[in-house]
Amino acid sequence: MAELVLHIDKLSVALPTGADRPMAFHNISLQLHAGQTLCVVGESGSGKSVLATTVMGLLDKELKVAGGVVQLLGESLLDASQARLRALRGRAMGMVFQEPMTALNPVMRCGEQIDELLRTHTRDAASQRREAVLRMLAQVRLPEPERMWHSYPHQLSGGQRQRIVIAMAMIMKPALLICDEPTTALDVTTQKDILQLIQTLQQETGSAVLFITHDMGVVADIADQVLVMHRGEAVELGGREQVLHAPAQTYTSDLLAAVPSMTPPPARQIADTPALLRAVSLGKTYDSAWGQAVPTRALHDASLRLRAGETVGIVGESGSGKSTLARCLLRLVDPSSGKIFWGNDEIATLPEAGLRPLRHRVQVVFQDPNRSLNPRMTVGESLVEGARNFGMSRVEATALAEQLLLQVQLPAQAMTRYPRQFSGGQRQRIAIARALACRPQVLVADEAVSALDVSVQAQILQLLRQVQQQYGLGLLFITHDLRVAAQLCDSVIVMRQGKIVERGDTAILYAQPQHAYTQALMASAPGVAA
Repeated sequence: MAELVLHIDKLSVALPTGADRPMAFHNISLQLHAGQTLCVVGESGSGKSVLATTVMGLLDKELKVAGGVVQLLGESLLDASQARLRALRGRAMGMVFQEPMTALNPVMRCGEQIDELLRTHTRDAASQRREAVLRMLAQVRLPEPERMWHSYPHQLSGGQRQRIVIAMAMIMKPALLICDEPTTALDVTTQKDILQLIQTLQQETGSAVLFITHDMGVVADIADQVLVMHRGEAVELGGREQVLHAPAQTYTSDLLAAVPSMTPPPARQIADTPALLRAVSLGKTYDSAWGQAVPTRALHDASLRLRAGETVGIVGESGSGKSTLARCLLRLVDPSSGKIFWGNDEIATLPEAGLRPLRHRVQVVFQDPNRSLNPRMTVGESLVEGARNFGMSRVEATALAEQLLLQVQLPAQAMTRYPRQFSGGQRQRIAIARALACRPQVLVADEAVSALDVSVQAQILQLLRQVQQQYGLGLLFITHDLRVAAQLCDSVIVMRQGKIVERGDTAILYAQPQHAYTQALMASAPGVAA
């Protein structure tokens, strides 16, 4: 039997007084040995991330350990001093967070941030440390390690930043690596690379991995053991095959049932009506930062057509041009070439004064409602504002806001509350209601469900179908999740390096992808229980 790295026995953490339940989690027990991967899965609010921060000694001050044991290589972490915990972090245990931009210092070069671990935990000379950092950068498959050493976080892509965070976590070859949703916001090919990287480093170092995720496909790919959590309780703990293929608990079965299938449903009949949104040979070129290098062509000759009641999906890796295309269609950025039609109105070069009266026709739901909703405005104020901007009286706008909240399955009392008082899934419902308050013809959903757990994701997708059917909306759905696109979209556009490389009816494209890149995307989608 491999060495026991992490031992947790009957661990409980209490929530602050006034919370909707007394415990963040209760009586959690597990054992994790060297070389093993334990995946912790569950919905938002299940206690997954609190478990990780408790092990790392980074528990929020409002939360208190109410009992139990946490041992790392036989040493009690709950009894350790802050000085001892600082010594263990990095050397004996490392952590990879979900959002690398919040984990990295924006004013330090990436190499310096990795080197900081070596300066803290070793007495190596500067030249030795530099060589070790460059080796680590190469080990995490980053191109041009020397350039990466000198780069700042904002100069790298999301996948590259996550590799920097992994390099920081692994540079000391810790016995325990904790990964908290490290691939949630990444496209399928980058996600596959990151998962393979973590597994490779694990094999080389013998680290035990505690991997927190809501993606059951990721669990199917990497887990040795699976812990299923729900509202702070350990619902099920067992080997991967047993949990995924013969779950003992109904909740586990429900989680698996909520995972979208890669097999599209039968095609719907869409009436061949005039397009609500149309792009013709759209292009976008960005000048370089200093005006000297070759300009960047982010979008090449892109055309699409969206009708009432139709859902068109746009898929591709980070940097493929998906969001650039969406921003051009929304006229959040000006295209460099081509035409855009909202109904019969050509708006690609329309000045803002002429565009403003038309903006209610095309509305957007962004990935992160925390950033798109004003934290200082109540939900009611946010909903009323959009309707008022396009001519409604306050009385009419307030009545519409209350109606929309009910439609997105939120109580009317939500009008007087602030976004922070809602869960992530509820905030996304509010963002959808706010977009609908402008009475749009087209809804652009830009990664609108990528950060949500599978059960909440299923609810939001069902909500989008319902509002589309009720209002006859055209829905442009941008996603890196091929499973979601398979279930929601009537047709799919595949983008790579700013170009549309393939398009077609969803069922046909998924069954017989023609382009090599589309085939690679399909092959990269994480597995899931049958």
